[in-house]
Amino acid sequence: MGQPTPARTATRTRATDRDWWRDAVIYQVYVRSFADGDGDGTGDLAGVRSRLPYLAQLGVDALWFNPWYPSPMKDGGYDVADYRGIDPAFGTLAEAEKLIAEARELGIRTIVDIVPNHVSDRHPWFRAAVAAGPGSPERELFHFRPGRGAHGELPPNDWPSQFVGSTEPVWTRLPDGEWYLHLFTPEQPDLNWAHPVVRQEHEDILRFWFERGVAGVRIDSAALLAKDPALPDLAAGPDPHPFVDRDELHDVYRAWRRVADAYDGVFVGEVWLPDPERFARYLRPDELHTAFNFSFLSCPWDAGRLRGSIDSTLAEHAPVGAPATWVLCNHDVTRTVTRYGRADTGFDFATKAFGTPADLALGTRRARAAALLSLALPGAVYLYQGEELGLPEADVPVDRLHDPMYFRSGGADPGRDGCRVPLPWTADAPHAGFGSGEEPWLPQPVGWGAYAVDRQQHDADSLLTLYRRAIAARPAFGTGPLTWLPAPEGVLAFTRGRDESRTDAICVLNLAATPTELPPHTGLLLTSGPLDDTGRLPRDTAAWLTP
Repeated sequence: MGQPTPARTATRTRATDRDWWRDAVIYQVYVRSFADGDGDGTGDLAGVRSRLPYLAQLGVDALWFNPWYPSPMKDGGYDVADYRGIDPAFGTLAEAEKLIAEARELGIRTIVDIVPNHVSDRHPWFRAAVAAGPGSPERELFHFRPGRGAHGELPPNDWPSQFVGSTEPVWTRLPDGEWYLHLFTPEQPDLNWAHPVVRQEHEDILRFWFERGVAGVRIDSAALLAKDPALPDLAAGPDPHPFVDRDELHDVYRAWRRVADAYDGVFVGEVWLPDPERFARYLRPDELHTAFNFSFLSCPWDAGRLRGSIDSTLAEHAPVGAPATWVLCNHDVTRTVTRYGRADTGFDFATKAFGTPADLALGTRRARAAALLSLALPGAVYLYQGEELGLPEADVPVDRLHDPMYFRSGGADPGRDGCRVPLPWTADAPHAGFGSGEEPWLPQPVGWGAYAVDRQQHDADSLLTLYRRAIAARPAFGTGPLTWLPAPEGVLAFTRGRDESRTDAICVLNLAATPTELPPHTGLLLTSGPLDDTGRLPRDTAAWLTP
């Protein structure tokens, strides 16, 4: 495979720039499954701190941490009991501050996850609301309502759960007769974002973390916060939607942006919206800086569909001057290697099922090529932990599953635990080097050690080596726009450069059934797999070239 030109310095110096986030490589850390520093079977901040040199060697610009706050863990930490602390299973606030500082010394910034739509039912606000009773000011911070029916025995409306496949209601009735809204689990009561105290509290939470050195905030379920105050039935077909993408939500993010600007902080929103124009509104200059690109993440392995996703993504972002983000997987979706090895290579929560077969060799070949594609595109790239190791989706025994998606679907949906299995670090160590003590909180499959870091880091052909080389060579593509090149059917080829006036690098991806000739070039920067004997690019392979 081709060797890259040295570019490590260019990658690291970007982290000192005010606009570092526009083309950053951001590594997602799911703390519970990253590395176990104290041997109790759960990943923690001590484990992350011990692996910072690994992340620096990988070459990433920032770390995004899933929620690390105190939580009963009814939904993987997205049920937050205290936004200003660290869950004791992970460590302490002082340790988080050390981690933020130590990472920054290595040129790596920190992004934390804020969950504004709801809190845990253990949060002091909700406990106080339950205790205070109907009509109290404490209940005004949430959505409490009387039920329908002769005796209030029916939920206040017909809204569906945000867990796809769930048949359970989004309302829970308390012994005093009132119901409260929770778009997710009953342990995650929704906040009332029409209340000024809710808005002020979250602005204060942002300041709290910015003052501790974080560089940015990822906003969970960013389009769900605002609700129609009448809480009308969804079946009636109201326009606008009663709880998705409501116009009043933009005032919230404008206020947040003023807070972030005071600290040079950045936002990335989790915004699932089918309407490109509505999506782009969240990225206006006075709102969020970036938002996740879910069309690319869920796109099937098809040249036409991928090009369409790329074009539409760039077109959505252009009017507001925001950079695109490119994501292949995360803590909620089937891992890339498994998804690309299936007959249906797209992703949809509604189609997840137990026992779906996958050709992992094929999926790995495609995942290698997809890595070069995503890292060559203009914008920021998010890399989910273990993606650089080529981890497949794990088959977790049913009696070890934790994810509420599984339970709330009545066992039909396998849930998300398969992409959250703890990482393998050392092939021959207990628990593949994840921790030296108790068994990990989710079991690692037999043979998990074959993917371990120590097996891959000195292997010139490993996926880890490919990611390291690609991230180091990525500055060769510059910050200029993407220009498509003529290419055979099933082949994607484009150029990029430092600006619009020059071409510095070419990316070619072959999804056709037969090998393809490379476009004219002077050098080979990197390939995801070997060229054939005639120098052509094989199927499911990508190459980076110098013009």
